[in-house]
Amino acid sequence: MNLKIALKPQDGYNKIFDVGEYGMKLTKFGLLKLAKGTVYEGDTGETEVAFVLMGGNFAAKGDGWAFEVTDGRKSPFTGKPHCLYLPRRTKYAIAALSDVELAYNGSPVTRDTAKPTLIKPDDTRHIALGKDNWTRTSEIILDEKFDSEHFYIGEGMIPSGNWSGYPSHRHDVNNPPNELDMEETYFYLFDPPQGFGFQSVYKPDGSLNEAYRVQSYDTVAIAEGYHPLVGAPGYQMYYLWTMAGSQGRGLISSKDPAHAWVK
Repeated sequence: MNLKIALKPQDGYNKIFDVGEYGMKLTKFGLLKLAKGTVYEGDTGETEVAFVLMGGNFAAKGDGWAFEVTDGRKSPFTGKPHCLYLPRRTKYAIAALSDVELAYNGSPVTRDTAKPTLIKPDDTRHIALGKDNWTRTSEIILDEKFDSEHFYIGEGMIPSGNWSGYPSHRHDVNNPPNELDMEETYFYLFDPPQGFGFQSVYKPDGSLNEAYRVQSYDTVAIAEGYHPLVGAPGYQMYYLWTMAGSQGRGLISSKDPAHAWVK
C-alpha cells in the first residue's frame, strides 16, 4: 500500500489525488501553479474548495464577489497564509498577479450556507506544541467555527531535526470527546528545498505499517492510522495538513497507548 504521491509541479492544475483514491472518502487534493499574468477558471461543482496560498499574489472573482491578495507570502517559510474558501456550485477565476502556487483542497458537500471567503493571515491562530525535540508550531487556518461542512485546515512548521504528530496520534473513529473520525492529507515543503523528512503511518497490530522519505511537493494521504513525522537536521520542514470529517471537526485525537506516557 503506497500512500505517498510525488509531484513535479507544472503550470496549471496539478492533480494529486481524487475522492476515492488512497482510501480517502472526503478529500480531493491538488496544486494550482500559475505564471504571472495567467488566469485559471474553474467551477467547484458539488465540492467545497479551500485554496491555501503557498506563495505569490493573486486576484479571484466570481458572481457577486471578488478578492485580491497583494501582500502574499513568498513561501510558507516567510509568512502566514491566506486561504480562499469557496462553497459548492461556485464558478471562479483566479488571476496570477505574480507567479503563484495555491494548494487545492476539495470535499463533496450537501449544504449551501457557506459564502466565498478570503481568510487572511490575521484571521489564523498560532499555537506552539510539544517540548524537547518534538517542539513545533502550527497555524490554524480554518477550524470548526468556520462554516465548512468537512474541513479543518492548518499548517505545521518543524524546526531542524524535530518530530511532529508525536506522541503518535490518530483520528480514526467517532468517539467524542476522545476522538473524531477525520481523514488527513499532508503536503510537504522544505527550506532549503533539497531537505527531506520521514513520515510513518501505522497500526499497532501491523496491518498498516508504512514509512516514507518525503521531500518538497510530496503528499501523503492518511485515511487511517497513527502518523508521526520527523525532519532531517539542517532543514525546516513545513507541512500543510487538511483534515476532513463527516461527523464533527476538531483537533480531537487519541494517542498510541504504547507511547501515551510521553507528555
